[in-house]
Amino acid sequence: MALLTGKGSLIAGVLAAIGASVCCVGPLLLLALGIGGSWVGNLTAMEPYRPVFIGLTLLFLGLAFRKLHLVQQVCAPGTSCADPRTIRRRRLMFWVVTVFLLALLAVPWFAPLFY
Repeated sequence: MALLTGKGSLIAGVLAAIGASVCCVGPLLLLALGIGGSWVGNLTAMEPYRPVFIGLTLLFLGLAFRKLHLVQQVCAPGTSCADPRTIRRRRLMFWVVTVFLLALLAVPWFAPLFY
């Protein structure tokens, strides 16, 4: 299954985190851009689904962590996955994306401080 690869899990985690924070990040971003109106309040309709999206985000990040750090990949010599630099880059990208996603998930708790 494609989602069980490290890259697929990260992409799925990003999409789930965006879904989890769209209720709060969307209106804040629109207001920051100067776009407003009474319809902006309707963007909070996704709030009841936020725990589901948070759970999916953490699940996919856990799958990516497992793939990158816990399970040894079997690679043929000379392929890109056998190169230690490639593995380091993948792990670095994982941690960069993880920090970004956790910050994105924390926005609803910090958003009231900005407006």
